[in-house]
Amino acid sequence: MTDMKRIAFLGMGVMGAPMAGHLARAGHTVTIYNRTAARAQDWYNRHKSAGLDVAMAATPAEAAAGQDAVITCVGNDDDLAQVVLGPDGALAAMAAGSLFVDHTTVSPAIARTVAEAAEAHGILALDAPVSGGQAGAENGKLSVMCGGSEQAMAAARPVIEAYGSRITHIGGPGAGQAAKAVNQICIAGTLAGLSEAVRFAQAADLDMGKVLEAVSGGAAQSWQMENRWQTMAEGEFDFGFAVDWMRKDLAIALGEANARGVPLPVTALVDQFYSIVQAKGGRRQDTSALIRHLPGGKPE
Repeated sequence: MTDMKRIAFLGMGVMGAPMAGHLARAGHTVTIYNRTAARAQDWYNRHKSAGLDVAMAATPAEAAAGQDAVITCVGNDDDLAQVVLGPDGALAAMAAGSLFVDHTTVSPAIARTVAEAAEAHGILALDAPVSGGQAGAENGKLSVMCGGSEQAMAAARPVIEAYGSRITHIGGPGAGQAAKAVNQICIAGTLAGLSEAVRFAQAADLDMGKVLEAVSGGAAQSWQMENRWQTMAEGEFDFGFAVDWMRKDLAIALGEANARGVPLPVTALVDQFYSIVQAKGGRRQDTSALIRHLPGGKPE
């Protein structure tokens, strides 16, 4: 399985499209599927004209047939079930011994359901959500959190290395998705604190560049501070990981925590703040738009 060359990639969104591109440039034969056909066609045209070995399919099952691996990166639990399970889903068309990898952020519950269905077909399965955002996908520098068997992990690693710079096997089926919930909980809290820090610095009439220089070298440093401080201060949010998707991810984290009896008061509060940002028209803005729930900044 280490010399895989035939790969189906289902989902040509802001994350999936560049990830599939990395696979094609790594020398794999990549067949794509996307529910919005125009988006798939655009990807196909660009990569075919670059001389890469790519193809398109009309259904998930058609894309999956005869492949060594099938990779998904779609929207949510329902989207994943639609493209993977059922008569037109990928699993029904995959051969025993092939590999299924899901990069969607979904609930651990559906990750385990898909893993069970894959096992019934003799297919190796890995839930492998990613972190790093659109820039990480485009640069091939994603962090990948994996749940599944050791055998599935060994088969998937050489493929994922095309776009993953940090690949960690967390545990069994669903463990990757649980780890992604941890990731999103951390981001929510970090952005909440960073939002308040930016607004305080502005209210204190401080030089924002000098404040960043001073605090980013100490214990307050974070990826969010390094990459979002300036744009938050300037009120620029039309890029990155959308607020709508962050709320979807936080709903998964809060649901899992509730099922396990773990209170997440800060995460729940940040989720409410994001609902305010959504109401202000920030649904597709970057998660750093969280600062918009606070007064101040540039006039909207």
